[in-house]
Amino acid sequence: MSIWPRYPIIYEINTWVWLRERGKGKKTPMTLATVPKKEWDAIAALGVDAVWFMGVWERSPAGIDISMRNQGLLDDFRRALPDFTAADNVGSPYCVRNYTVDPHLGGAEGLAKARKELAKRGLRLMLDFVPNHVAPDHPWVTDHPDYFINGDYGDSVREPGAFLAAGGHVFACGRDPFFPAWPDVLQLNAFNHGLRAAVIETVNSIADQCDGVRCDMAMLMMNDIFQRTWGGRAGARPTGEYWRSLIGAVRAAHPGFLFMAEAYWDLEWELQQQGFDFCYDKKLYDRLEHGPAENVRLHLCADLAYQERLVRFIENHDEPRAAATFSPEKERVAALLTSTLPGAALLHEGQFEGRKVRLPVFLGRRPDEPPDTELRAFHTTLLGSVAKAGLRMGEWRLCEREGWPDNQSCLNIVAWCWDNVGSRHLLIVNLADSAAQARVQVPGEGIRGRKWRLSDVLTGETWDRDGDEMGGDGLYVEMRPWGCNFLRMQSS
Repeated sequence: MSIWPRYPIIYEINTWVWLRERGKGKKTPMTLATVPKKEWDAIAALGVDAVWFMGVWERSPAGIDISMRNQGLLDDFRRALPDFTAADNVGSPYCVRNYTVDPHLGGAEGLAKARKELAKRGLRLMLDFVPNHVAPDHPWVTDHPDYFINGDYGDSVREPGAFLAAGGHVFACGRDPFFPAWPDVLQLNAFNHGLRAAVIETVNSIADQCDGVRCDMAMLMMNDIFQRTWGGRAGARPTGEYWRSLIGAVRAAHPGFLFMAEAYWDLEWELQQQGFDFCYDKKLYDRLEHGPAENVRLHLCADLAYQERLVRFIENHDEPRAAATFSPEKERVAALLTSTLPGAALLHEGQFEGRKVRLPVFLGRRPDEPPDTELRAFHTTLLGSVAKAGLRMGEWRLCEREGWPDNQSCLNIVAWCWDNVGSRHLLIVNLADSAAQARVQVPGEGIRGRKWRLSDVLTGETWDRDGDEMGGDGLYVEMRPWGCNFLRMQSS
């Protein structure tokens, strides 16, 4: 399954929680090796291209112990799970003790079987890689202390929350420069040549087991960022970039292997140039959440070569649940938009059912929540329509729209179209809680001189319109608050 679609749809699953829930009532816990075929069929029926099994690597007992002494984390655990007990804390999947599949999840054999079942259904497998840090009980702590940012006894006294003694040494805790250190992980030194060689070996071993990786907080390992964060503690700055050398080496052994970056701080373009296939589009998420609509449209005016290597989403394990963030109407519009733009689309297990509780990644159990059957039906119809239309394999264009001197509600409308072999689709959304009107100009050859039937694939409604009008002054649209249309265009 090494050949990826141009614009893949990726489905994130919290592996530990997903297996636990599907194993309820069984005599033995379910693992990746014992998942029933009907579960694999259900995932394939969604119309996605890949599954990201989040959190398969061996978790850290030392990390669990540290987290159980962190009052902030404990409060977060109880927020999500009011009946939380210590047994629910299975450890952070981003506090990796070793890049071997956790035995609780079925080990390497279980993962291999799961990958085979996914491949049978045309689905690819993605896993995690955490470049910035590892657990305090990772083998490198004793075998290769030079791989880390080291401190000394004085550091541990002055900043006990930022330095940790382990394996007879004092190490800096992992960190994002804008936040306090993470007390349960140790900071790797991106400038250390030995570490870089070891990481290539590690990611090659990951690539033997899957078709792509999501790289956690990828921008932290860029030379400029790492130097600003750690200064002289990191030693001499290498001439080459961490990601460029790593990605090149892994791709030499695994052609077609996909790299996806969790990325922020407007560094997406630079990471794309260093070899990443796709980078998180957090800016689109923020603009959808906070508006106004014109900011969303301006974001979509960026060069297509940049946009088609972004990952669009309205939730993932780091963000609040979409159903808790957006109104039901706004959530549907945002889902339509992120599922039908160029680039990768990231969907999150539980998103379709309208789950509202953001689960801390440490927890192996989540609260029961009643499913939103109407939302589930919307997502099913949406993804089915996207797949049936072959939408994401065509040519994408943003549409211009205009209003009138006394009516500028057009600024709340965003429209785009897809041209594929034998099919055209026009998508229009109103990103506001008030009605809006506009004229949407439909680009593309062959629009004028024909009559067109516009059929909304989500509602079944149809309209007959003139191509000269659509390609000239523009298609007149009147949109309800948070309205959306997914129109199939057929000429007559």
